[in-house]
Amino acid sequence: MAKKILFIDDSALMRRMLCDIINSDERFTVSATAKDGLDALEILKREKFDGIVTDINMPRMNGLDFLRELEKLKRDERVMVLSSDTAEGARVTMEALELGAIDFIQKPQGAFIMSNKEFQRCFFETLEAVVLSNRAANAAIKTYSSSASSKAVLHLDKTKNTVAAGKGGRRIVAIASSTGGPKALQAVIPRLPKNINAPILIVQHMPVGFTKSLADRLNATSEVEVTEAKEGDVLEKGHVYIARAGMHMKCEEYHGKTRIVYSDEPSREGVKPCANYMYESLIDSGYDSIVCVVLTGMGRDGTEGIKNLTAGRKAFIIAEDAKDCVVNGMPGSIVATGLVDQVTGLEKIAAEILTKVGVM
Repeated sequence: MAKKILFIDDSALMRRMLCDIINSDERFTVSATAKDGLDALEILKREKFDGIVTDINMPRMNGLDFLRELEKLKRDERVMVLSSDTAEGARVTMEALELGAIDFIQKPQGAFIMSNKEFQRCFFETLEAVVLSNRAANAAIKTYSSSASSKAVLHLDKTKNTVAAGKGGRRIVAIASSTGGPKALQAVIPRLPKNINAPILIVQHMPVGFTKSLADRLNATSEVEVTEAKEGDVLEKGHVYIARAGMHMKCEEYHGKTRIVYSDEPSREGVKPCANYMYESLIDSGYDSIVCVVLTGMGRDGTEGIKNLTAGRKAFIIAEDAKDCVVNGMPGSIVATGLVDQVTGLEKIAAEILTKVGVM
């Protein structure tokens, strides 16, 4: 049976065109439309849906206020957001994800892009991930992320630290995430102390222009420094580097240190950046201890890269437990290989990372 969608946008043209696109796929049907959040709330009094697609900038009640009201009503519908590609649009989109939206896609501009096959492919992949996402996990992940404040930062007693700096060589953490990832990262990164004995790399699947907003938002709530990685950045302990969207992030050795390099190779696993490239670049790195973490996400990104990495290097692999994953594609894929050392709930991942790399 086709999944029922409520579509919300103040533009009549956008409603007609995007609804036609949604209805062209037999898996989905737009069973109601609304021109703003207030209209949508009235419709929700009478009807239930499998998914909601909503714009953010609307009169009377915008998308953010609609999400706040939806939370109060404790509705089960999963929400996908249409986002603008401006800096402000990216910032507001991050807020929408924190308020309960599961994923987003950039709002198309004009009929030409609307008929673009690549846009339609991305649109349906995102809609499928949202509609089929784990409702219970989405609620849990919001609880974990909202509690991950500076008061919840984990600290190791240095006198009991079994992996203290200078013992056991250089360490690095590499994280892959996709659908549900921004909220999952909000539940992990703010729990890490600023004296963690490793740099942290993150590949989060996002469109161009959004990774800086994600980095800024995580940085504002974390002890560790979080930035969008720049070409040539030398990796430092206690620093989190998020891959810039639209390019593949890799590591390379340079005069005894490790730095960030970007490549413009084709998309892999249908994404760019792709975590496989990040993991494979660690094969020739100078790190003695490598911790790979695979969080929620659709698809298989990370699996091939970790397989290639562990064929020649020892690494400790952590996968997010399926019960906590908004979408269990990426973690489920790496678990199926038998390479995973630890499957754990989202609330324990920061502790597992800290246990493996220690503090300075």
